[in-house]
Amino acid sequence: MSNDVQDLAEQAGRSQTLEFLARFGYAGSGLVHLLIAWIAGQVALGSSSGEADEAGALEQVGGSPGGAVLLWVCVAGFAALAVWHLIEAVVPHHGPTREQLVDRGKSVGKGIVFGALGWTALQVVTGSGADSGETTTEATATLMSAPAGRFLVGAIGLVVLAVGAYHVYKGVSKKFVQDLQGTGQREVTRAVEVLGVTGYVAKGAALGVVGGLIAVAALQADPDQPTGLDAALKTLSDQPLGGVMLLLVAIGLAAYGLYSFARARYASM
Repeated sequence: MSNDVQDLAEQAGRSQTLEFLARFGYAGSGLVHLLIAWIAGQVALGSSSGEADEAGALEQVGGSPGGAVLLWVCVAGFAALAVWHLIEAVVPHHGPTREQLVDRGKSVGKGIVFGALGWTALQVVTGSGADSGETTTEATATLMSAPAGRFLVGAIGLVVLAVGAYHVYKGVSKKFVQDLQGTGQREVTRAVEVLGVTGYVAKGAALGVVGGLIAVAALQADPDQPTGLDAALKTLSDQPLGGVMLLLVAIGLAAYGLYSFARARYASM
């Protein structure tokens, strides 16, 4: 990688405007998780069959008064946060080579996630969005039809499972505190730590179910197996005591949403 590219990335990373918008991205993520939690809670109580995923949450935002403006703010925030994380992958890191690769890999992954979230928000606000559950299932079916597609889908399922497990670990071990910094010489509050622990564990559990569904689709060679977050949460609700488990996950996702608002303020950037 050329020094010119790294210099440009470092200059962009020092942009106060980009940082300001990126913090809006964390706040937008908080809003999305709160709405997913709300929909999941209604499903758990049997009072709704709405889509408990990012697209469903963003569609609820768009349907509210002033929702279009808020969605455009989310688009800008998610895009800025995606760029911010991709810049982190480009800017040199200090430390052993393996740590550099791991950090850069995480940054690229986060950049892709927030980029996809921004794209979903853009599709919703422009009226061109598709059901995210159907989109995920279609992507799985497309991969399944490729040479060695089942192995590729299975590998993706295992990766998602690993990401879910890492979220649980990050919550239980409180490693997320490293992502935060106090402001005004004040430490991050105990309440933020509790929200982070609860939120990361719940999100990890949800991602674990998503990864499991993808792996099952590969094992059964079933391209029509629903594999998105909405399918994962509703699969959870169909299990014994599933309503209770889904309600607990919904509470945890709400905690993650509130934590994301705190992260918009405290994030180390």
